[in-house]
Amino acid sequence: MNRPLLITDCDEVLLHMVSHFAAWLDEAHDIHFALDRHDFSDALTARSDGAPVPPDRVWPLLDGFFHTEMHRQTIVPHAREALGAIGAVADIVVLTNLGDHFHAGRVAQLEAVGIRHRVVCNQGGKGRPVARLIEEFAPSATVFVDDLPQHHESVAKYAPDVWRLHMVAEPLMAGHIPAAPHAHARIDDWSAAQAWVLDRFAIPAIA
Repeated sequence: MNRPLLITDCDEVLLHMVSHFAAWLDEAHDIHFALDRHDFSDALTARSDGAPVPPDRVWPLLDGFFHTEMHRQTIVPHAREALGAIGAVADIVVLTNLGDHFHAGRVAQLEAVGIRHRVVCNQGGKGRPVARLIEEFAPSATVFVDDLPQHHESVAKYAPDVWRLHMVAEPLMAGHIPAAPHAHARIDDWSAAQAWVLDRFAIPAIA
């Protein structure tokens, strides 16, 4: 029997991002990022007059952060240790929604904090790439971890036999975000998530 498979997101699951993005926006662009909102489209406002940052400016700002500020990102507590324990019995893939031009930078920043696993870049929903990874690995069981509800919905559609864990590892945001309705569980700390993941690997398919 093949090994089980963990497919995990990176930002706000393995690495903190939004708090560092918020600090950079404040320092470099005089923009306030309300961390109690998970939707970037209405969370950014100009400090000068409180006006919302136009949506067509938000994504270039995010792209700019990843171009020059990835070094700011810090590891989520217990993530490295949990992946070490999980990796002893399972294959691990980091599925991150970044353009391919950021692949080398993402690999390097994860390796710098002791996380050395295959990284796959993606754009859009994660259901189809998860299904492709399952076809490639043919795992005995699969667990998917992500902070965004829409990705759990996508995976539920295209790979319904996958166990889905909703995790928001940023404490400043977690309390404001409801549990994803298409996830099987919500756990925001890797010290607890590790046991949940390993327990799912003992169950070959979703009942």
